[in-house]
Amino acid sequence: MSEGGNANIEIAHHLSARHDHAPSTEYRILETIEAIVLAIVAILTAWSGYQAALWSGHQAELYSIAGKLRVQAEGVTTTANQERLYNSATVVEWIKAEAQGQQKLADLFERRLLPEFRPAFEAWKQTDPLNNPNAPAGPQLMGAFQSSKIEDATKLNAQAASTFDQGNVAREHSDQYVRVTVTLATLLLLTSIGQRFKVHAVRVGLTVVALILLCVPIYRVLTLPRAATTPASATPGN
Repeated sequence: MSEGGNANIEIAHHLSARHDHAPSTEYRILETIEAIVLAIVAILTAWSGYQAALWSGHQAELYSIAGKLRVQAEGVTTTANQERLYNSATVVEWIKAEAQGQQKLADLFERRLLPEFRPAFEAWKQTDPLNNPNAPAGPQLMGAFQSSKIEDATKLNAQAASTFDQGNVAREHSDQYVRVTVTLATLLLLTSIGQRFKVHAVRVGLTVVALILLCVPIYRVLTLPRAATTPASATPGN
């Protein structure tokens, strides 16, 4: 056979070989699906990681606020206890002065009582505590006595507990987004492994499994609460 004929045969054989290795429609569809899966996984991974970071930041902020509120509550409680001790000591001195008939000194100690404590003292004095054995042991046991600082401390403690609970909720949301990220990483690995298989059936099977499993993180991302970038923070002392 002539050299020209041999060259034509080689060219035809080469074109035929290229045609045999050309991607089929099914292969192209499979690659498209895999690309879509990888794109979705990448987007969801970025979003879930972003939300996990936001919720983690909110958690730290809320825990910090709760700690500040606890410290303020302790400070207010300490002040209230000091005032109580002061009033108690003043009442004791008033009793001594009254018992000894030193009215001027008794009036002095009575004037030294804190304004908030005075209504309870006046009500207690009406019971004639020096002569009435059934009188309450002190003005603090009278129903008229209300310590505003104790009430403030109670409110601060309640606010701290509520803020701390909000921090726990933020931590839970952060953990949920982290679990979504881990699931997406597994899907990414599964899809990447599937692309290396030459057996078409195995590759299709792994892609189907990946698509089914992808529904779980998609559902979680759509249903989980989203963290605001600038949350309304609780203000200590309010």
